[in-house]
Order: sequence, then structure tokens, then C-alpha cells
Amino acid sequence: MLTNSRILITGGAGFIGSNLVETFLKCGNQVICLDDLSTGKKENISEFLTNKNFTFIQGDIRNFETCRKSCEGVEFVFHHAALGSVPRSIKNPIATSEVNIMGFLNVLTAARDAKVKKIIYASSSSVYGDDATLPKIESRIGKPLSPYAITKRVNELFAENFSRLYGLETIGLRYFNVFGKKQDPNGAYAAVIPKFIAALIKHESPIINGDGTISRDFTFVDNVVHANQLTAISPIPQPTTINQQLSTIFNIACGQTTSINELFHIIRSELTKYDSSISSIQPIYGASRKGEILHSNADITQAMTLIGYSSKFSVLEGLKEIVKYYLNLAK
Repeated sequence: MLTNSRILITGGAGFIGSNLVETFLKCGNQVICLDDLSTGKKENISEFLTNKNFTFIQGDIRNFETCRKSCEGVEFVFHHAALGSVPRSIKNPIATSEVNIMGFLNVLTAARDAKVKKIIYASSSSVYGDDATLPKIESRIGKPLSPYAITKRVNELFAENFSRLYGLETIGLRYFNVFGKKQDPNGAYAAVIPKFIAALIKHESPIINGDGTISRDFTFVDNVVHANQLTAISPIPQPTTINQQLSTIFNIACGQTTSINELFHIIRSELTKYDSSISSIQPIYGASRKGEILHSNADITQAMTLIGYSSKFSVLEGLKEIVKYYLNLAK
């Protein structure tokens, strides 16, 4: 584990970011959290505010001076600040691009100037676009299907370019449908798992977009935290005839696929153990969403081989944990 280091987590008040904050503080690091609270929540980091090793900076990554100050004296940057959601990006591509591309460029430049050891950034399985190959391998991508996917692919290109030009060590983690504690079940752009759980707890029928046959490689957040730890401490792969830069990309997932229909039935079954009346609730099927990849399943061989990653939690194990978490919140 990464210990005794000064690290910056952009988007640290968000879902994944706050889980990283918690873990890195427990490991004895000095953690700086940069977040403008536009999608992140102060309550996600409230328990850390009195920790002498934690610093919260409320600021926007679109402001370069904010990024520069946040990177001062930092050894590692974990970049998770972004405007997520495919539907949001389709509705407002300008805002998504401003934050996800220009904001990322500001963070990269600030990290370069501060001479950080390594910047680890959140990419996305959305970059695979219309490529139908399964499982997804890092070297083969298709045309992006949404503005959000474009921004994540541009991030990868900028990171690679900075590695080539400036020798900045960058590693991109292509996350596959992450779920876990502190994920917001409310709002128009909430992820499917917390939405399903929240609806069923309230004895409401969750909405499934399309016929429920699309599939995803759902990934418990503890697997993602584990991947970030490993990436920070692992030596960057040496350039070869295939990889001529200090930039590497890894799929971070469980390596198994679950359809939305299967997901609903698993969640309903787990919740029924605590409330038998939930067993009779049926989903409502709605229109399919634009810009969505139909099927997503990751090949995690590269991450396993180069950084020693493994999926510590299966989808079922993660869902069991998260069902208990949201039930406790609902009490």
C-alpha cells in the first residue's frame, strides 16, 4: 500500500474519490482533496475534516491557479474530478468538455510543473465505443458513442502526449461501471445500482431502460481502490516496441458480465432477505438510452500481469455489501 506520501485526490468529495480519501488516510498518507462540490458532497468527507492529515480545498479544476496550488509539494495525483454520465454529456456537451478536457489539462500541467512522481487518472470503459469485441482489451477501441466517451479518450491522448513530451508518468484506469458506498441514488444521472436499491427499499418499481438485455462488467468500488493503490506503488512498465511511452492504460473491472435484468433479480433477491414484500415488485421497462454501449466485459489480464491487480470482490459479493449499506442509510 502507498504510505507516508503527500497525495492529491481531485474530485475527492465524490463517490470514488471519497473512498480513496478514506483508504489513503488509513494508510498514513497526507491527503489533499480538491473538489468544487458540483457533483461531490461535503458529507462524503465530513468525517475526515478533523483529521490533521487531511486538507480540503474547495475549487474548480477549470481554474489553473487552483490546480497549481493544490499540486504544491504533492508526490502522487489521483485525478477523479469530472462531470460523469453519458446522458448528461449528451444534454450538455460543452460543460462536460470544459470540465473533463480543459480541467484535466490543467491538472496535468500543474502536476508536470510540480514534478509529481505519478498521476493516476480515471478513464472509462465508454472509450470502447462501437467496437463489438468481447472481452474488451486495452489496445482495441472503437468510435465513441457520446461526448462523455470522447472526453475520456481525449484525456488518454493528452496523458500519453505529456508522458512523451515531458516524461510525466501517467496511468489511466478504465473503470467499468463502478458501484459502492457513497454513490448517490438520487438525481437524473444516478447510476443504475443505487437507483434500483433505493426504489425497491421504498417498494417502488425501478425503471429499466430498454429490454434489460444490455450487459455490464459491474465493479465494486473496493476493487477500484485496490487498483489505485497498486498502480501508485508499482513500477511503470518499461518502454518496449509496443509501448514507447511512460503512459499505460489498464482495464479495472471484475472480468465478468451481468445483464441489467440479471442485476435487478440479484438486487431484489438480496433485499427480499430483509423485507419479504419486495419479492413481488417488478421493474418498469422504458425507452433505451442514446449513446450507450450494448455490452461491456473487460479483459483484466494486463492489470493482473503488470500491477498484480485482482478482483477482490465479485459482483455478487459487492452487491451483498452495498445492499446492507443502503439499508442502514434508510433506517
